Amino acid sequence: MMLLVPADPLRPTRPDPHFAPEAAAAREAGHRVALVDHDALTRGHADRAVAKAPADEDAVYRGWMLRSEHYAAFADALARRGALLRTTADQYRGAHELPGWYDDFTGLTPESAWTEGFDRAAFDRARERLHAGPAVLRDYTKSMKHHWHEAAYIPDIADADAGWEVARRFTELRDDDATGGFVLRRFERFTSTEVRTWWVDGACALVGPHPDTPNDVPDAPDLTAIGPLVRHLRFVTVDLVRREDGAWRVVELGDGQVSDRPSTTAADTMIAIL
Repeated sequence: MMLLVPADPLRPTRPDPHFAPEAAAAREAGHRVALVDHDALTRGHADRAVAKAPADEDAVYRGWMLRSEHYAAFADALARRGALLRTTADQYRGAHELPGWYDDFTGLTPESAWTEGFDRAAFDRARERLHAGPAVLRDYTKSMKHHWHEAAYIPDIADADAGWEVARRFTELRDDDATGGFVLRRFERFTSTEVRTWWVDGACALVGPHPDTPNDVPDAPDLTAIGPLVRHLRFVTVDLVRREDGAWRVVELGDGQVSDRPSTTAADTMIAIL
């Protein structure tokens, strides 16, 4: 396996400090490590970004989030150099963007409606599909949950102007990082911290805390229904939380390559599951 990690923008011959522990663990385990220029990837210069990557049949990325189109260019640029990412561009998009995984998880995740783009008319059409009641706003890849009352939580989706004010603030905060369109998720009341589960080829390889609450020891969720739904994806995370009625709910699916590792999960554990 070759592990690809972002280079430190200030010291480009070294790994980004956030991913340096995983790079060190991979080297210690006998794997090749190569650096990629994340900034070049996000600017559309994929060939330049992977110029230091050697040919390798089996490559895994562990780094900062990439738009799906940038990941596809990344995969193509590596292929021209003879390196093959385990996760294809289609698999990445399917896990990274909510519209790619939502249908498979219907019944296990809050009811959702989404738009293509960020205009008011599309937002209102999505809002009307949920009719009324509280909702949580995000885009295809990310919420602004740390700005809960101003850019995430909508008390009543039937209130068009109040809902749009939250949406307007969301796009203002996300700015150029806003991805795909609005996603409205029906609000459900949860009673536990999130659990992050890591899956490799449809098998759960690790259950642990969410990066936002790394010191909380989560309850063990019921994962029976999850495996068959992620079997077609190489490496993903599934975040779950317990609802007030006791049911476990999927709140997020993510590509494992760009899912953050909690600080309390050892770097060598991450390398081992890969």
